[in-house]
Amino acid sequence: MTDQALSRPLLSNRRFLWPLMAALLIVSWSSGFVGIRYASQEASVILVLFWRTLLSGLVLLPFALAIGPRMRLRAIAGQMVFGVMSVFLYLGGFALAIEQRVPTGLVALISDLLPLAIAALSQPVLGERLSGRQWLGTVIAVAGVLIVSLDSLSFGAAPIWAYGLTIGSMLIFAFASVLHKRRRAVHMPIHQSLCIHTLTGSVLFGICAMMQGDLAPPLTPGFAIGMIWLVLIATFAAYSVYYTSLRLFPVAQVSAAIYLSPPVTMLWAWALFSEPLTTAMFAGLAVTLVGVWLTSRGPMAEKI
Repeated sequence: MTDQALSRPLLSNRRFLWPLMAALLIVSWSSGFVGIRYASQEASVILVLFWRTLLSGLVLLPFALAIGPRMRLRAIAGQMVFGVMSVFLYLGGFALAIEQRVPTGLVALISDLLPLAIAALSQPVLGERLSGRQWLGTVIAVAGVLIVSLDSLSFGAAPIWAYGLTIGSMLIFAFASVLHKRRRAVHMPIHQSLCIHTLTGSVLFGICAMMQGDLAPPLTPGFAIGMIWLVLIATFAAYSVYYTSLRLFPVAQVSAAIYLSPPVTMLWAWALFSEPLTTAMFAGLAVTLVGVWLTSRGPMAEKI
């Protein structure tokens, strides 16, 4: 039996697996809003990020030490670089932009254009060429995101560098994603790499939080609910599904699912906080679904 014949069932299984992975990614990625909504009412965004990353890393640490291959210093150092990029600079950049009064709607829009940046980087860095249909799907998905975000968009009066910071944070995470995909040979198990990423982020967020004041968490139900949500769903579920998907599917296909994050976030807000739903939101959701479907129908670029 040839390798090509053996690879067909694996590719078929991946096609059936993708809808489930995409659904989990969309739900978990969009849920970060819920945890932030609860926790940030009780503390600054930087303090929330410090406790989110510290608790995530500490919960994972015993499993990272006991399960999986021995972590060597060189591999740990490499994963720390990813932690700086994908946790501290990505999440911290958006947090700082919001503190500098960049409107939240604009920050969210720039963050949600992450798949567009990943699609642009995937060809020169990974050699994963998008088909014409996939580029059409990308354009349609971006249009859907714009429709959903239109009502909340404003430009505010923040300093110019703060607007650039939001774009830079998004581009850093996009570059980290394609670099993570490219360096498959040095991949750790997800629980080990995520432990290093979050603990690295917690050290840096802790330094920032100390510069602002106290590291002590507010002992309130809202902060506790927010932390549980951020650790279990927005960190463990979202990052684990994202990095696992990157190992199984083309990076542009995986990132395209994130286009559905804005409308699903608004469904979270309606269900938990009674925020109104508008016709534009449903129209944007429909348009985005079409775009993501077209993008995800591209050929499997991953070779077995």
